[in-house]
Amino acid sequence: MKYCKKILAFVAGGLITASSVAQEKASITVRKVDDAPVISKHIYGHFAEHLGRCIYGGFYVGETSNVPNTDGVRDDIIKALKELKVPNLRWPGGCFADTYHWKDGIGPKEDRPTIVNTWWGGVTEDNSFGTHDFLNLCEVLDAEPYLAANVGSGTVREFADWLQYVNHVGPSPMADLRKKYGRETPWGVKYWGVGNEAWGCGGNMTAEYYANLYRKYATFMTSWGERHLFRIASGANVDNYHWTEVMMKNIPQNLIEGVALHSYSFVEWDEKGSSVDFNKAQYFSTMQSALRMEELVTKHSVIMDKYDPEGKIALVVDEWGGWYDTMDDGMNSALYQQNTMRDAMIAGTTLNTFNNHSSRVRIANLAQTVNVLQAVILTKEEKMILTPTYYVMKMYNVHQDAKLLPIQLISPDYDFNGESLPAVSVSASEKDEVTHISLVNIDASKKVEVTLNLDDLNVKGFTAEVLTSSKLQDCNSFENPEKVAPKEFKDFKLKKGSLTVTLPPFSVVVLEGK
Repeated sequence: MKYCKKILAFVAGGLITASSVAQEKASITVRKVDDAPVISKHIYGHFAEHLGRCIYGGFYVGETSNVPNTDGVRDDIIKALKELKVPNLRWPGGCFADTYHWKDGIGPKEDRPTIVNTWWGGVTEDNSFGTHDFLNLCEVLDAEPYLAANVGSGTVREFADWLQYVNHVGPSPMADLRKKYGRETPWGVKYWGVGNEAWGCGGNMTAEYYANLYRKYATFMTSWGERHLFRIASGANVDNYHWTEVMMKNIPQNLIEGVALHSYSFVEWDEKGSSVDFNKAQYFSTMQSALRMEELVTKHSVIMDKYDPEGKIALVVDEWGGWYDTMDDGMNSALYQQNTMRDAMIAGTTLNTFNNHSSRVRIANLAQTVNVLQAVILTKEEKMILTPTYYVMKMYNVHQDAKLLPIQLISPDYDFNGESLPAVSVSASEKDEVTHISLVNIDASKKVEVTLNLDDLNVKGFTAEVLTSSKLQDCNSFENPEKVAPKEFKDFKLKKGSLTVTLPPFSVVVLEGK
């Protein structure tokens, strides 16, 4: 896809115009719109699959570990995720979900059967991290659990029993079993995925077959207690618009609250390349893939609008992020990769897209939290580091549950080998009379001067943070854990409702105005 200089206007989260103009510098108008949506905090969700060292050796080290832990979960990870304000956490998969049988992960740990992780390396797991461990972790994090249930190899009864186990007060067979294993009160899990990637690892189903299967499962999902369940259908892979059309057309609205979408950013699917040793051509290709999220969200939303003009059903982008070749970390870790400034660019631009489309995108989950794909945390034995992506998500958590401020953007091009992308990405919000504007410049070599028209806002002054580095390939390592971290940013001027900001190459800037 070839991009030219464009004028992009967002009103209440929807892209309404796009036309070519000649422009060398970026220009942005930020407006207040009464009916603009609130940016759901759940856009900033995370994903923890039984994959590589995400759970075992990542989150979970066991109660007897020398690494400080709470019920087997690393204390340093708990602290970092609390500071990130993680709103929801998806578990146990991914592809693993449709092979997972939840009853194998409850009861005394020494009595639990093992499971062979057929999707990720054929490793044998001991089921020591199960339903209680995960849901108790979510309570500690003050995060909503998002359970992905087994539809591919499970049964309706198994699914219904899990619901009863975690949500029913009792007396009932599953509530009584939960109490027997030490949990008196239910957890009240709201968010449920009905299978995962049904078009692929979840069963290689057709959209029509899965829609009927979904209807069956959703019918037997009971909302125990006061919380109404949020049921999420396995959604499209990237641009499979037919899949979304069938979900919206064939599933009655009283049986569904969300439709999923999965899309990853990479150089080429069959040649993803190194997560660290990449060149400018590979960087440009990855950003082409990442910026396509704007197109995907727009087109899937148009289909959803056709069947749901009131916007009741959420678009749930519950797997997104950068995907490169697995690194050899000496621990046989499937899908382990480093995290560089390239990943910061993916995170910043993608979150801006979700914010601007928050009228329809109301849940999203970065893949994944620890040691897998675009992780926010990497661990090695007792050591832990935070990645550039962690810092972007922390800088952006100011948008959680804030009201969107629609923007109009005129961006210069980022050119490479005859192709071009818009260099600048932006989103803005307001909460409690505080304005936040998040800006990204993806250009690998050029600064961009951005002029923001803020006439609609009553802002007296700004402070700001920037995330950037000397090279695109820069990352945090166990030897140098703070090489890439946010710093105070002062390269801006406010004068009579106009803010001028000079963005460094490949940088993320978040401004706070009061």
